Amino acid sequence: MKDIKGLLPNDLCNFVISLGEPAYRGDQIFSWIHKHGVCSFQDMKNLPLTFREELERTSYITCLNVRSKDKGRKGTVKYLLETHDNNAVEAVRMKYGYGVTACLSTQIGCKMACSFCASGMSGFIRNLTASEITDEALRIREDLIQDNINIRNIVLMGVGEPLDNYEASIQALRIFNSKEGLGISFRRMTISTCGLIPGIKRLAEEGIPVTLSVSLHAATDDIRQKLMPINRQYPIKQLMNAAAYFQERTGRRVTFEYALIRDINDSDSDAYRLVDLLQKRSGHVNLIPLNPVIGKGYIRSTSTRINKFRNILKAASIPVTVRRGLGLDVNAACGQLRRRYCR
Repeated sequence: MKDIKGLLPNDLCNFVISLGEPAYRGDQIFSWIHKHGVCSFQDMKNLPLTFREELERTSYITCLNVRSKDKGRKGTVKYLLETHDNNAVEAVRMKYGYGVTACLSTQIGCKMACSFCASGMSGFIRNLTASEITDEALRIREDLIQDNINIRNIVLMGVGEPLDNYEASIQALRIFNSKEGLGISFRRMTISTCGLIPGIKRLAEEGIPVTLSVSLHAATDDIRQKLMPINRQYPIKQLMNAAAYFQERTGRRVTFEYALIRDINDSDSDAYRLVDLLQKRSGHVNLIPLNPVIGKGYIRSTSTRINKFRNILKAASIPVTVRRGLGLDVNAACGQLRRRYCR
């Protein structure tokens, strides 16, 4: 049985040709799935009945079950989405002045074990398929169609490490980009990584102008290793060189995420070390006031400390912003998403 939601238009056309149908039937199916959100072949009314029956014998359409929606302030909605094997992941819809952003997960659980993040607390189960990643966005879009609103931005910043599930993550982004589907520009897509250098270099050669967001969170190896075990394998110097390579190959400015944690990485000295690390590089710093996670002992920096840290970077002419705290009221903010098990 072929999982056809994860196929690009050309691959879907080749599949229907193998079934003895003309290639344009593949475009019709792709449009039904990705523009109209159809999860049943029988709803594809412009396909012959005999062909629909053949599709049911040879293929299927992955559709996640929406178990719950937690609506927060300012238009944020967290979705709990059940997979076929009774696991579930979380995805988030965020509303900004420029449009809707879908924050998607790429794995059920996470291997990276960052000490301040909820995503790895329940362990790692498996990678999501390209179909499942794609369907997260389609389930979000279901709630937008009636208001004639489309998803404007895609960020792979939910549960999991996208570059640890490279093929499925890139396939999903290519599907989102397809003009026969959502038609989202690659320039409005972001891949977040904790620092998997082989994946960063591979992404640099992929030929798609997505934004790379690197979870940095410290300017020295000793602090970063306490926060992010991946730093033992890929220390900061190597990571910064990989980020520079990505920018050189793509022409895209890298974003560096920095979660501000009280008395851990938020001192003036930490800010000046970050300046030293980034001053000769073209990048943007996104400061994230740490979001609380039950079971973790970290505390977010005070507003005074956050402002001081930002001002030190600004004085050094380093582009910097402080991320808005969307989704805090429904545990949907950065670092708070996790995998679930549905019974």
